[in-house]
Amino acid sequence: MSGGSLGIRSGSYGSLDKQGLNGVLPIQAASATRTKAYSKMLKEKETLIHWICKFAGRKKVGMLLLCVISAAVFIWVVYFGEDQENDNGSKVNDNLALNNPLINVVQSIRIDNWTSLAVSVKETKVGVMHPPPPSYFLGYTLPPGHPCNTFTLPPPPADKKRTGPRPCPVCYLPVEEAVALMPKVPSFSPVIKNLTYIFEENLNRETEFGGSDFGGYPTLKQRNDSYDIRESMNMHCGFVKGCKPGHGTGFDIYDSDLLEMEQCNGVVVASAIFGAFDVIQQPRNISEYSKQTVCFYMFVDEETEADLKGKYENNKIGVWRIVLVRDLPYTDGRRNGKIPKLLLHRLFPNARYSLWIDGKLELVADPYQILERFLWRKNATLAISRHYKRFDVFVEAEANKAAGKYDNASIDHQVEFYKREGLTPYSEAKHPITSDVPEGCVIIREHIPISNLFTCLWFNEVDRFTSRDQISFSTVRDKIAAKTNWTVNMFLDCERRNFVIQKYHKDVLALLAQRAPPVIYSSQRKVPPRRRRDRKSGARHHRKVSKEIV
Repeated sequence: MSGGSLGIRSGSYGSLDKQGLNGVLPIQAASATRTKAYSKMLKEKETLIHWICKFAGRKKVGMLLLCVISAAVFIWVVYFGEDQENDNGSKVNDNLALNNPLINVVQSIRIDNWTSLAVSVKETKVGVMHPPPPSYFLGYTLPPGHPCNTFTLPPPPADKKRTGPRPCPVCYLPVEEAVALMPKVPSFSPVIKNLTYIFEENLNRETEFGGSDFGGYPTLKQRNDSYDIRESMNMHCGFVKGCKPGHGTGFDIYDSDLLEMEQCNGVVVASAIFGAFDVIQQPRNISEYSKQTVCFYMFVDEETEADLKGKYENNKIGVWRIVLVRDLPYTDGRRNGKIPKLLLHRLFPNARYSLWIDGKLELVADPYQILERFLWRKNATLAISRHYKRFDVFVEAEANKAAGKYDNASIDHQVEFYKREGLTPYSEAKHPITSDVPEGCVIIREHIPISNLFTCLWFNEVDRFTSRDQISFSTVRDKIAAKTNWTVNMFLDCERRNFVIQKYHKDVLALLAQRAPPVIYSSQRKVPPRRRRDRKSGARHHRKVSKEIV
């Protein structure tokens, strides 16, 4: 940024020669001239005072002078005070968007984030007292002429052979605009304001079914109570043993890493690779500002760390900080991966926003652009893409069984349990809900009590039933919505594929490498002979040959 962005006005200090020409006295002058000028000014002042006193009394003159002095002081304070505030207040945004033509659009955006507090604007003798700053962020609207307001998705490709999922365009704001629109205050959390988590040293494993040492063994009564949403709630949310998450709880993390994670108080991007199952993908198109302010964390187990030996130093690979996790609570690697995926608010207690991406995904857009597009602009606190093909939980369950994702009996048991609670097939009658099945490889959310409650309850279902989180998602969402009118922003899967690129798992990459034919390079390129059409080919030629044979 240029130096002019620091709020210094170019005309603040003029030339002394020009000031002298404009009638301002020079800095240096002879003492005799100064004495004569002072004497003349004193006589004029006395004449003026006597003239005023002639037509008004002494008391009225005193009051008049007092009013003049007060007005002069007020004007001086307002003028120079505002200049000082402008010079100091603009420094916060200097590195973001000042001196950028795009900031003019941001400044014209109407911010509708005032709460419903009954605060009136009071007028006083010295000016106007403005209402206090808002307590909650309640969204904003882009200006009428903004290109993103008229942005529409193009029609799908006409190629009928391409029937699978594909990315589609997304109207992001430039990084500078997105950063400038980051809310200064948290979003409103309906009903629930205080959420505390249960710690149990002596676990009671006598429960109806399900549960684990890591998630505790909540009874069905405790599960039902957790859906009775109140202003203050105590609930199971993983890490039930030990003094704090990551310390003697299972899914243990070194103290040095925990200290760094606690200091992340803005945006965190997190992922995980367990069992050396994937190759670490480096994010692309990340702004320098995001590299300095966003926390990038990759959780790995001991097997993955051994596979990465010699590939990183100072606990970092590219932008990722590598965090070793010990004492994993589950034997199923997919279930272990649900801990950082759904419980990031417990691992990063001071973070405001998080973006979770599966280990097989490559991030190709700036985190601030993603947050602005799918959270702030939509006034949402949790966003997830819906499945590109399946919208119904029953269809999703059958697809999981057919693909061998989990044992069929456990999937059937979970679906039957939800049916008894009122789960029905998806239909258009559920609008404005667009789907009951998410594509859960990306989760974008703000860490406030209502979204933290959602992911805690979602994790408890994964801990109690199967690890297929797509099956339990809609049940948790709908139970919370019935009590709070809160819901999830489910955007198109093609929009998700715009900012993350799906890669192959490591075993698939190895298999493809084995099947690939060897490439032989030759210094001389052989041009194959051109094939000529046989003029005698076809049915007429065959009939002639047959006649000759006869």
